[in-house]
Amino acid sequence: MKRFITVVLAAACLCFTVPLASLAANEHVKMAAVDVATVNINTATVKELQSLPGIGQVTAERIITYRTEKGPFSAVDDLGKVKGIGKKSLEKIRELVSVE
Repeated sequence: MKRFITVVLAAACLCFTVPLASLAANEHVKMAAVDVATVNINTATVKELQSLPGIGQVTAERIITYRTEKGPFSAVDDLGKVKGIGKKSLEKIRELVSVE
């Protein structure tokens, strides 16, 4: 009887450790999926710019107008020169945009 209980407990332990190992492996995959491609503010379309938090159609169009009239952005901070993008908006999107 003791041997039977030992075998059952051992089997139960295996059942719980294998799924945990699988979860750990899947967590790595989920973390890799979190790496989001940045939006290049020098080439992005209105639709791509609108995918950024706090950027609507009007602001997206202003970004495109600004880069068309003044040339490409040389730094992400240059977005602060666009009407409608203040410090708070810039901080929200800073990690999501690039100039390359």
